[in-house]
Amino acid sequence: MKVELIDKLDSKTARIGIVGLGYVGLPLMLRYCEVGYKVIGFDIDQSKVDSLKAGNSYIEHISSGSIRRATELGFEPTTDFSRAKEVDALILCVPTPLNKYREPDLSFVLNTTESLVPHLHKGMVLSLESTTYPGTTEEELKPRIESRGFKVGTDIFLVFSPEREDPGNQHFTTRSIPKVCGGCTPACLEAGIALYRQVIDKVVPVSSTQAAELTKLLENIHRSVNIGLANEMKMVADRMGIDIHEVIRAAATKPFGFVPYYPGPGIGGHCIPIDPFYLTWKAREYGMHTRFIELAGEINSSMPDYVVSKISLALNQRNKSINGSSILVLGIAYKKNVDDVRESPSVLLMERLRDLGARISYSDPHVASFPKMRAHSFDLASVPLTSDNLKQFDCVLLATDHDKFDYELICKEASLLVDCRGKFLQPADNIVRA
Repeated sequence: MKVELIDKLDSKTARIGIVGLGYVGLPLMLRYCEVGYKVIGFDIDQSKVDSLKAGNSYIEHISSGSIRRATELGFEPTTDFSRAKEVDALILCVPTPLNKYREPDLSFVLNTTESLVPHLHKGMVLSLESTTYPGTTEEELKPRIESRGFKVGTDIFLVFSPEREDPGNQHFTTRSIPKVCGGCTPACLEAGIALYRQVIDKVVPVSSTQAAELTKLLENIHRSVNIGLANEMKMVADRMGIDIHEVIRAAATKPFGFVPYYPGPGIGGHCIPIDPFYLTWKAREYGMHTRFIELAGEINSSMPDYVVSKISLALNQRNKSINGSSILVLGIAYKKNVDDVRESPSVLLMERLRDLGARISYSDPHVASFPKMRAHSFDLASVPLTSDNLKQFDCVLLATDHDKFDYELICKEASLLVDCRGKFLQPADNIVRA
């Protein structure tokens, strides 16, 4: 059964099912279609499926032309999970957020698995790509699969292979980013490697699904801890009257032993604000308290409040208060040059400032109107950046430093400019670094 599956994958006659057509699943679908596989894409959002069927992309850095080419090559989007019986491989790319108690929320993974299990068949491989705590694949997915009478490692091959997408990154693509893969059994790992080796330049096998799950967490905790250090250093440097961005640029000239990380108004995206909590939660099961990781999380989570305090002080020095002031937030995506607002610190800043009585507007060349989000809501559209518009605001807050912004215009016309990103190198009377 394994040999037949691997032969299908190697010959590209296997049909691939990708579940979750977002920032991870959609690029993966395009890559499988590009090399010659037939792909069925599953999503619970009918509007996404309708958009794809019409040949339209809803992610900025993925062109509608690429969607239409994939459709011509045999891509079929659907909300009908019963069609899982038609595929030889299922790749799960669904969200793993936190609940209101900052604990792992596996409902998307588990509900998706429950929807798929009745349609599984012998001789298929199932890969979970969603970031999660070590043990999820073995403890949650495997029992659900085997409850249907299948034997994992013999009938169905189960692996964990964490996504490593970086939306908008021009230097790395789905194909060129190495793919870590761990299987429940050696046979599962063989099937997982076969699943990915035709579409990814380098597959990195590890000894277990738990090792693969922890690899993903380590990657993002590494960034969280180092960004936390940069954010703490920013606050220390600010108190000392030193520009932390100048210091980082100088330190980065050292050709060894230093990797630059940059402070900001908080951390965003689908990984760094969330992943550390998956490990700290699981570590408690083993009697461990991950103090270092949690401290970095506390520092990063405190940054929106730090920025608000800087805005408050800057307005106060101009005989104004946040309450009643008009504030324009520049950039609501979580990082520059993308349209991805997941866990964006800009949104948290907007909420805090609104709750303090500010009149909030935003400008973002990548996000025309404020999107539907699970936990946040604003009825706003992006404000064009013109000289007249900029002059109308009591404060302009640079939260995300998109390249499309006209920084010369912003600096010239903003009466008060609070810079969270170190974009403005020269000091000026209207610029406050935060």
